[in-house]
Amino acid sequence: MPATDYTYPSVYFAYLFFTLSFLLAIYFFIRSRKDGYWGDQAEDAKYQIFEEDESHRRTP
Repeated sequence: MPATDYTYPSVYFAYLFFTLSFLLAIYFFIRSRKDGYWGDQAEDAKYQIFEEDESHRRTP
């Protein structure tokens, strides 16, 4: 292959992009697990938002 072949930089960029995407997905998965989004109380935030929404509707 000639030295002016641009295939290698594009392949390296693609592998770098896929690796960074995978590592970020793993990082956010671990972070969400640590913050409590996967436990028994995972749905509490949703119900709290609905309760707050109802309380604002009652008061004019």
